[in-house]
Amino acid sequence: MSSHGSFPGSRPRRLRVNPVMRRMVAETRLHPADLILPAFVREGISRPAPVSTMPGVVQHTLDTLRKAAAEAVAAGVSGIMLFGVPEAAKKDATGTAGTDPDGILQTAIRAVKAEVGDELLVMSDLCLDEFTDHGHCGVLDADGRVDNDATLERYAEMAQVQADAGVHVVGPSGMMDGQVAVVRDALDTIGKEDVSILAYTAKYSSAFYGPFREAVGSSLKGDRKTYQQDPANVREALRELALDLEEGADLVMVKPALPYLDILARIADEVNVPVAAYQISGEYAMIEAAAEKGWIDRDAAILETLTGIKRAGASVILTYWATEVAEKL
Repeated sequence: MSSHGSFPGSRPRRLRVNPVMRRMVAETRLHPADLILPAFVREGISRPAPVSTMPGVVQHTLDTLRKAAAEAVAAGVSGIMLFGVPEAAKKDATGTAGTDPDGILQTAIRAVKAEVGDELLVMSDLCLDEFTDHGHCGVLDADGRVDNDATLERYAEMAQVQADAGVHVVGPSGMMDGQVAVVRDALDTIGKEDVSILAYTAKYSSAFYGPFREAVGSSLKGDRKTYQQDPANVREALRELALDLEEGADLVMVKPALPYLDILARIADEVNVPVAAYQISGEYAMIEAAAEKGWIDRDAAILETLTGIKRAGASVILTYWATEVAEKL
């Protein structure tokens, strides 16, 4: 207490007195280099196709994808994560379009690499769900279950064709047991030891993936609960983390971001590799929809969520707002 009786001697508000003071003492800073732009590229379209559930996001043509990559570079974004959407007729039980050197994803990797070279990290989704007619992230066995080890063989092949196309970073996102080790071995076998692995370490079975399914034209019936993590579990994520690190992950990721900030913080405390978080389609859609109704301030909400994700421990954030936010920063 001060000599004035009941007035406070410590006044934390002094450090909030004006914008310059607040900026000086800010403990968390967002930077364009923290951001990665996920992007969809679709085969067989002549103009970009809007994703109705994600206002402002499109399925790109190869030309508009190149343009988006160049804009990301200009804004200071670090990477672009590519998802390929093949023509429906090319989907089959084993996702062969995903390992065709001339498939849409490999073509997109080459196109973006030709456009931006090493100025932007070209990253690719290493998963079969976009390419299978059943929409699962792997090959199915006779009983219709995802066959873990048969799927790993497909991932090994995918890693190699993506690396041959010039990718910098692969993101094995299917949550198969042993996927990081198999991908690492497949890359090293063909002399691609410089290609990094962004491990989808804690990928939860989330209700917030809904809009993404439209964005990639998913054929999925049923759910992915036998391979994606149960939202109730924490220790399971730490077990996955230990395995991914042991298998050679270069970066580890938590997905989704906002409903799993506690997991993100736990993992960030445990590791000495960079930690990524993916602000997914449903997180994006909620803010865009509420802002469209005039219920929240869009720009402030975007920055607040990204700051929260960084504050929780992410050094890298995948967000559909990457380029827009980087330009504003």
